[in-house]
Amino acid sequence: MHLLSANSSVHSMETPFGALQLSRHKTAFSPAHKALFVADVHLGKAATFRSLGVPVPAGTTQENLDKLSECIAEFNPLSVYFLGDLLHAKMAHNPDLLGKLLAWRAQHTNLAMTLIRGNHDSKAGDPPASLNISVVEEPFMLGGFALCHHPQTVQNALVLAGHEHPVVVLNGKGRSRARVPCFYLKTDQLILPSFGAFTGGYAVNPQAGEAVFPVV
Repeated sequence: MHLLSANSSVHSMETPFGALQLSRHKTAFSPAHKALFVADVHLGKAATFRSLGVPVPAGTTQENLDKLSECIAEFNPLSVYFLGDLLHAKMAHNPDLLGKLLAWRAQHTNLAMTLIRGNHDSKAGDPPASLNISVVEEPFMLGGFALCHHPQTVQNALVLAGHEHPVVVLNGKGRSRARVPCFYLKTDQLILPSFGAFTGGYAVNPQAGEAVFPVV
C-alpha cells in the first residue's frame, strides 16, 4: 500500500493507456495528455448546510480554490477535467461564491476546463458561461481514458470517476484507527477521492486484484 503524504506527494502508476500521477492533493495527472483530473469539489456545500442551520465552518470555497491553484502550479497542465459535482446545489449560484470562482478562473485563463456532469451538477445547474467551463455528459473519452462521474464499465477503456468519495480505514498503534481519503483502483476503474473540503466519505473494502492509495 503506497501512502500519499507530504513526504511522498506523488505516486506514478502505469496503465494500459498511459501513465497517471496520483497526488496527495487528491488529483490525478496524465503526462501524455497534460490533463489534470479532479473529482467532487462540491463548491457551496458548506454554505448550503449553514443555510439549513447546520453549524459548519466558513471559508471552504476559497480553501478549495487555493488548493486547486496549487495543483495546477505543481503539474502545469494544459487542461483540467472536473469529474462531476463541481457545484453542490443551486445555492452555489450566489454572488459571493461565483465572485470567488470568477476571480479564480481569471488566474487560469490559459487552461481549458471541462466538467463531466454529475448528479449534483444536474441539480445545481451548469456553471455560468462566463466561467468558460465546457460541460459534457459521461463518458467523455480522452484517449483510452473514459472520464465519468459515476463509476461504471466502458469497453476498452480505463474509467476515471468520482461520486463515491472513497476512504479507507488505517489501523495505527494500539487501537488507533483513522479514516482517510484514498484513490481506489479496480480492474477497469480508478475512483478518485473527493477533492472538496467538508464532503465526507464512503469506506471501501478492496477485493483481490484491487488497490487503494491512501492520502494522509
